[in-house]
Amino acid sequence: MTEIILASGSEIRLTLLRNAGVEVTAIPARVDEDALRMAMQADAAPPRDIADALAEMKAQKISAKHPRSLVIGCDQVLSFEGDILSKPETPEDARDQLERMRGKRHELLSAAVICEEGRPIWRHVGVVRMVMRPVSDGYLDDYVARNWDSIRHSVGAYKLEEEGVRLFAQIQGDYFTVLGLPLLELLSYLTVRGDLEG
Repeated sequence: MTEIILASGSEIRLTLLRNAGVEVTAIPARVDEDALRMAMQADAAPPRDIADALAEMKAQKISAKHPRSLVIGCDQVLSFEGDILSKPETPEDARDQLERMRGKRHELLSAAVICEEGRPIWRHVGVVRMVMRPVSDGYLDDYVARNWDSIRHSVGAYKLEEEGVRLFAQIQGDYFTVLGLPLLELLSYLTVRGDLEG
């Protein structure tokens, strides 16, 4: 059986894969995500392409060192009114992002790319459309104060698997994609390839 590596330090992605019965090792890829994201945004690249390129860059970096393994690179981008929102840098930044999105729709795009011998052999970008409730100023203040340690690691300053679910009125799409991994499509590919029993 081919070794499978997750080129990410994301605990939730690692947990999702292991809970699905995938034997996987995590080796975070050290890459300059901001530089690539800003360069692609300057070229007016669509959010889907940015998420895909970031996932591929991570997978290729680890695959170059582990050519015989299947390396999964992932990235998630939040697209809102023509902007791409990043992970908040401060509680004030988180509050501002949430206030901008309040009562409106945004999209989460979760990309996964698998590399083998340094080359991409599979890719998928899952898209979820989400509508935030018109929550009160007081609730936003309290939400950020209570959850800052957790949400500072998430684009959009929320985690759907935690209190962040209370921010939303509507979600169209796959739950795993919200968590940052198009898991069903990834598992299907690994099963068809014969890397997972199925």
